[in-house]
Amino acid sequence: MEKEVVNGMKKHLPQKLRCSVQHYDWGKIGEQSEVARLFSLNSGLGIEADKPYAELWMGTHESGPSFVVESGKTDAEYVTLNSWISENPSVLGEKVVKEWGNNLPFLFKVLSIAKALSIQAHPDKELARALHKSHPSLYKDDNHKPEMALALTKFEALCGFVSLQEFKDVLCSVPEIAEFVGNVDADQVLRINEQNGEEKIKAVLRSIFTQLMSADKDAVAEMVNKMKTRLTLEKKVRQLTDKEEMVLELDKQYPNDVGVISAFLLNYVKLNPGEALYLGANEPHAYLSGECIECMATSDNVVRAGLTPKLRDVPTLCSMLTYKQGFPEILQGIPLDPYTKRYSPPFDEFEVDCCVLPQGASTMFPAVSGPSLFLVTSGEGTMQIDISTKEEVKEGGVFFVPAYTEVSITCISGLRLYRAGVNSRIL
Repeated sequence: MEKEVVNGMKKHLPQKLRCSVQHYDWGKIGEQSEVARLFSLNSGLGIEADKPYAELWMGTHESGPSFVVESGKTDAEYVTLNSWISENPSVLGEKVVKEWGNNLPFLFKVLSIAKALSIQAHPDKELARALHKSHPSLYKDDNHKPEMALALTKFEALCGFVSLQEFKDVLCSVPEIAEFVGNVDADQVLRINEQNGEEKIKAVLRSIFTQLMSADKDAVAEMVNKMKTRLTLEKKVRQLTDKEEMVLELDKQYPNDVGVISAFLLNYVKLNPGEALYLGANEPHAYLSGECIECMATSDNVVRAGLTPKLRDVPTLCSMLTYKQGFPEILQGIPLDPYTKRYSPPFDEFEVDCCVLPQGASTMFPAVSGPSLFLVTSGEGTMQIDISTKEEVKEGGVFFVPAYTEVSITCISGLRLYRAGVNSRIL
């Protein structure tokens, strides 16, 4: 869409975007991947049958930029959304520019996961600046990366440390860990209770987790092999727990990896479609399987320590974690109208709306003082800004909507779309 003139002033209209894709090896292959389908529809490119399609990126991060589609220009002539915003900063709104400068503060993604991502955490702002300064080739920006995953399918993840009681249960039911850390540390955990104080509990958990993650390869392989042998025998006389089955699956994907054994110390989370999980800075996690919408602060900083062929930074990961325990909060979404739910994590940079419209129905996204990105995942409809401005929208379509822009969406058939925007509580 082009600019229009309102009361003698140029007003920027929503911009159609061409987006980037990431082919990480954990992605679903070819046409099995929702990322591949959406990227193909968005770009007009075919799907490579044997290639993994892991992430569709929508935003301004230089590692996967989006481009503004302009009529009369070729793909090679499109400018990046980041460049376009830099030339037209008013599209972000005054509050966003004041807080984050001429940058889109969030990054919007779709993920298609065939096998587990690394056990990882994202640094807070202070650590991100330090890591970027000391290792810019590894940590490519200086921003923090709180994030949220909204399940499109059945979705599984590891997230945060288990409760104190489950921690004790692990040391009793997974003797390989107890044997490795030794009787002194194991007994200390079994004797500890809530009255000992949160910091004491965190110190013990930190000690044991760091010992596990820092173990040499031979010690890890011995632990994992003992655990597999034990569970294989026990499977003949009892039904394994979901977590035990999950851990055995991780070993098939990453044999003898420290992430296999350390997974026992993390919460095993299963999301149904429409449920969301959010992750603050310095919290350990690993997505395991499924497809999701993901939104985060604009960053690609990841500190990895297991379940990955990539570089691991175990000392940094073990030192940066909060060691907070307990099951994470699951967001169900708050209804805004009959068709739209909002998912608002406790982060300023972003929130996500999910809108499902039946044929012929319409809904309004009111003007807000910050920018939005719209992604259409299925169906088709129209996007109307005013009486004279209407745009067809259909699956694979991605649009940047400037601040102070009211958008009306009408469904022609089976329309589902997602909107990412700055968290409304600060606008």
